[in-house]
Amino acid sequence: MKKIMSRNTKNVLVVSFGFLLLFTAYGGLQSLQSSLNAEEGMGVISLSVIYAAIILSSMFLPPIMIKNLGCKWTIVVSMGCYVAYSFGNLAPGWASLMSTSAILGMGGSPLWSAKCTYLTISGNRQGQKHNKKGQDLINQYFGIFFFIFQSSGVWGNLMSSLIFGQDQNIVEVPKENLEFCGVSTCLDNFTVIGNSTRPSKHLVDTLLGCYIGVGLLAIIFVAVFLDNIDRDQAKEFRSTKGNKSFLFILFWISF
Repeated sequence: MKKIMSRNTKNVLVVSFGFLLLFTAYGGLQSLQSSLNAEEGMGVISLSVIYAAIILSSMFLPPIMIKNLGCKWTIVVSMGCYVAYSFGNLAPGWASLMSTSAILGMGGSPLWSAKCTYLTISGNRQGQKHNKKGQDLINQYFGIFFFIFQSSGVWGNLMSSLIFGQDQNIVEVPKENLEFCGVSTCLDNFTVIGNSTRPSKHLVDTLLGCYIGVGLLAIIFVAVFLDNIDRDQAKEFRSTKGNKSFLFILFWISF
């Protein structure tokens, strides 16, 4: 019986949906940082720490982790770094948030480098197997990945909208009252009659619990269903192509 889907295509779909789940959680949480952790700009500063750590880690971590763990387990370990950030938001403080931000940043560069390496090796292997041009299959695999991955922003924000929409204390402010509002002042002091900035703690914890659950599901999904590319192949690929990790991270930041 003819196979409906090749093993390499299956692996591409596993990577794609794993990233979709992971960034459904992280993307939604990232977009809420300036609101959930607005005190002293803690949320925005945590995002700055994340990207500073990503830039630093891109200089040395990806080749070390991929050569020693292989692509699959580098992806799994790095996904765990993202989930750690969600745990840090359960009890947000300078120590918990900044430390988990640094952990996420350390895992960000290896995650994207391992993904790029994995898809490239898969495309080359599929091309050799069917006597096709590897570059064409690599382009196809990356297209499939981003077609699936880019919808993560929709699902993450939809999840937060549905959960926070249940908050009964959010004040409804007429549009005309906002016409002359600035960043810190308004003609009407309407904020005293309701919660116009942060939802109740119960709903925040519910959302964070959902994000953590989705992130853990991504880790389990990849760990169980993604085939482990031979570690020597990943090592050979890295040494042949050179250390492109910094280019990968610039590519990641653009998204």
